[in-house]
Amino acid sequence: MMSQRNYADRDASRMMLIVVLSVLLVLVAISLRCTTAHAQMAPGPKLDRGQRTAIIDSVTATLNSDYVYPDVAKQMEQLVRQYLKQGKYDTITDPVAFTMKLTEDLRSVSKDRHLGVRYTPDLAAMFTPGDTLTDSAKAAEAERARLDNYGFYKVERLPGNIGYIDFRYFASADVAGPTAVAAMNFLGNVDALIFDLRQNGGGEPTMIQLISSYLFAEQKHLNSFYFRPHDTIHQTWTLPYVPGRHMSNVDVYVLTSSFTFSGAEEFTYNLKNLKRATIVGETTGGGAHPVEDHAFLSLNVQLRVPFGRALNPVTNTNWEGVGVKPDIEVPAAQALAVARIEALKKLRDRVNDPDRKRLLAWALEGEEAEQHPVTVDAATMQKYAGAFGPRRILFENGALFYQREGRPKFKLVPLSTTVFRLDSPETSYFRLKFVANERGDVTEVVGMYDDGREERSPRSGS
Repeated sequence: MMSQRNYADRDASRMMLIVVLSVLLVLVAISLRCTTAHAQMAPGPKLDRGQRTAIIDSVTATLNSDYVYPDVAKQMEQLVRQYLKQGKYDTITDPVAFTMKLTEDLRSVSKDRHLGVRYTPDLAAMFTPGDTLTDSAKAAEAERARLDNYGFYKVERLPGNIGYIDFRYFASADVAGPTAVAAMNFLGNVDALIFDLRQNGGGEPTMIQLISSYLFAEQKHLNSFYFRPHDTIHQTWTLPYVPGRHMSNVDVYVLTSSFTFSGAEEFTYNLKNLKRATIVGETTGGGAHPVEDHAFLSLNVQLRVPFGRALNPVTNTNWEGVGVKPDIEVPAAQALAVARIEALKKLRDRVNDPDRKRLLAWALEGEEAEQHPVTVDAATMQKYAGAFGPRRILFENGALFYQREGRPKFKLVPLSTTVFRLDSPETSYFRLKFVANERGDVTEVVGMYDDGREERSPRSGS
């Protein structure tokens, strides 16, 4: 039997957290979506009763020795052995279906979504006795992680000087550290920072530690982990040094969904209890146990065993089974917009510089209009169409379009019945206002800029 650990130590005397590329393989291969992955796998060779018994023997022995709660491990064993004795597994000869059912039964007792059993037909080719993954398996996984940019999908600066990072898992800092450092340094001058973890299923504590270290001026105790196999506790703290600027004065927001899980929940829970971030979105999935992955090579079966539990230094507990409750509870799809509005309001109310306050109000007006769309009737829009010096307004297919001489044409989106923005993020600095006389005739348009400038263009033709 081979094993590898996430949130684990390979030196029992020092209990140091390790970072190994093979963890990424586990996060993908035995993820929260393992049921779907199982269903898509081709059926394996048929299992007989002896093989089913051997799988249960191996699984329960490991659970009894390593599972974080010994009494629960014994209860799980009692249930599956009872089912085996009663013949409830006799008709399940497909190894994929059997390991799915075994996972379901074990979880019915433990309620632990980290716990799982998986049939992997090429397991023996991936692992080498006396080692973890083979060199070729490690290289393949490293390449997959690189092509996925180590989970970092988007890093950008939003209007109002708000930073945004969308990343889908916490890759090990050992390999993904330069990417994380580049992302944090790119946003080193923002006034607010949004971490989008709505599609993040967890990962390595070393990346949690690295990113968190940018958010505090002084070292902070982030979390502790109790490890059952060695009956020890290991603390994690922010790092004493990070490349680039600390962002200790930056407002932080974390976006969550019901899919947010495991390490992503730890990051969220840590910052929430340290009062360092506002959590926006949905209650998270509820998985707080570090895991060890065992490979039973002769059976082509992998077992993911939660072998420890988190102990937050503030709450002295964790989010297992209950998830992390957001500070602002909204559907996940709305979380980014809500966080952006909250960030802009907070910044606007805090700053004293009139130019900065105007820019923030401009950005806030645009965000709020996005969330509460304005409708302008066709008859009114037809009145707006015409030539206004170098500017031309077109009414086409029930919508207004703006075009300046020699420049592209943009659709106009109403912010009010008279003020419109261009439907392009690259032109967020510009808006157009229609001015009418007492009779309701549109006499001019005013080009408005976020720096306060205005350009008036009287109507010059239809």
